[in-house]
Parts: sequence; structure tokens; C-alpha cells
Amino acid sequence: MKDTYYLFNPGRLSRQDNTLRFTPVNESGQELPSKFIPIEGLENLYVFGSLDANSALFNFLGKHRVSVHFFDYYEHYTGSFQPKEYLLAGKMHVEQTRTYLDPVRRLHLARGFVEGAAANMLRNLKYYTGRGRGLEASITVIDQFMDKFSSVPDVATLMGLEGNCRQVYYSAFDTIIQEFEMGGRLKQPPGNEVNALISFGNMICYTQVLDAIYHTQMNPTISFLHEPGVRRYSLALDVAEVFKPILVDRTLFSLVNKRIIQAKHFDQSLNGCFLNPTGKQIFLKAFEERLAETIHHRSLGKKVSYKYLLRLECYKLTKYILGIDKEYKPFKIWW
Repeated sequence: MKDTYYLFNPGRLSRQDNTLRFTPVNESGQELPSKFIPIEGLENLYVFGSLDANSALFNFLGKHRVSVHFFDYYEHYTGSFQPKEYLLAGKMHVEQTRTYLDPVRRLHLARGFVEGAAANMLRNLKYYTGRGRGLEASITVIDQFMDKFSSVPDVATLMGLEGNCRQVYYSAFDTIIQEFEMGGRLKQPPGNEVNALISFGNMICYTQVLDAIYHTQMNPTISFLHEPGVRRYSLALDVAEVFKPILVDRTLFSLVNKRIIQAKHFDQSLNGCFLNPTGKQIFLKAFEERLAETIHHRSLGKKVSYKYLLRLECYKLTKYILGIDKEYKPFKIWW
């Protein structure tokens, strides 16, 4: 798999021969020593600071199929530069639209996303129940909600049940996490440390899924669980639901319970709570390490990374949309 680079400082990004040159600047606008990023082997750039670049640079990035994701100071995802869709296919676009317009097929996919998300949330709760956290009551309630998935008449009802599952799941975080208190889920802006970690992690997971979709023939704006909207890649939201408990929440639990992330890694002076630059770097390092971890894939009979699991999930979607597979089965963690 190719590499991801994170740019936290403001600065200038330019091309130097077949290499990227990033020249950061300090608060006074003075240039700092340049850093060089090899274009070969680069897949993504995540930009968290102000970036000075020109169209020639983006032409160069597009030619090498490098995506660039932009975030503002408050950790909000603001948009992406995506190279020309080199796998875009008219047949897939037509079939993806037909699947969305078919109530039965759309509900089947939406149910799959929710079932995968709930199953992976349950696995996290069972893991910590086995370590004496006493989460049996939460597990029972989520099981009861899951029993209703198969009989829901439409996507709106299904999303309501998914919201109920997630509410129960998040209420267990204060039992799992020893260092901070979460309370309720607060998004805009995050109200405390745990909410800040969830929001930041979910955003990174979303962009990782968006990259996985880019390597298929699917259109990221045509979704099945979340209603397609203006100016968002809602299919990435769908697929991310399955993987947030595995990638984001498990990373969060580990960092907090091992005291790798502490109160000093947050900024609470901005009418909310956000990770400071050091906190972001710590989380992203742990997140990248998790993406690089491998598991023995039962169907393929070989080891694959968590990052590649995202792409495999997208491949499963394409097979269902094109009618190659008769059903979509979401990835469910078993350990």
C-alpha cells in the first residue's frame, strides 16, 4: 500500500523535479527548512494548515493519482482534490442509480451497513465486558434493536434504529474509558475530549473510505443509507459506518486507557474542545498503525491490512450493484 503524509504547518507546496517540496512557515511568516516528499509511493496528502500551491502542482499530483484532503483549524473536513476518475464507468453509474431508485435493493444495502456497524459496536462492548467492565445491559439492548433490522419497512426507520444502537453504544464509553468522561455525543463543536477524538477520528475514517471508493468504478455521491446530498460524498458515510467501531473507536480506547492521549493534548479555548497539533499527530500515528495491521482474511485465505479491508468492502458493493452477487454481506469483526 502507498503512503499518506500529513501537513500540519502552513506553508508552500511545490514540485521539484519528480519530488514534492514543502516549505513550512512559522507564525511570523518566516520560512523554515524545506521537507521533500517522494511522489512515487505517495497516495494521499492531509492538509491541516494553510497551503500555498498552484495549478501546475495539482496537475502533477493528478498525473500521479495523489489525493489531497483539506481541513480547517477546527478539524472540519472542507473538501478534497481527487484526480480524474480513472476507473469511472457509465454502466456502473447507471446501475448504481438504479439500485438507489429500487426500494428493495436500496434497503438491502442500507440494512447491511447498519448490521455491520451494530455488529462491530457489539464486538467492542463484548471485548470490554470480558475485561470486567460490566456492559451486559448495553449488549442486551443493542441485540434487541438488531432483531428489528430485518423487519423495517424503509430506510428512514432503519436509520432510527441505528441511531438508537449508537446512543446505547456511546453511553457505554464512560465505562470503557477511565481517563475522561464523555457524557452525550456532542458534534458541532465537540464539547469534551472524548467527543473531540470521535469527531476527528470519524472524519479521518470518512476520507480513508473516500479513497477506497476512488479505486472502484462507483460514484461517491450516490448512497443508500444516508440520503444523497449536495456537496458531500455520502457513499463514504455509508461505508464508514461499518468501520468506525473498528478503526476509530478501538484506536480511541487504546490511546486514552494507556494514557498516550492526555488532557494536555486538547485545546478548549475555542468555544469547544479540539485536539491540538500534538494530539492530532499522536492520534494519526496510532490510526496509521492500525490501518497497517493485518488480519487473516477468512474468504481470501491470506493476510490483508485493515486499510485494504476498506477497498474489499467497496469491491463487494460493486459486485452487488452490478448483479454479480445476489446479496451484500458487511464486514464484521470476529475477534
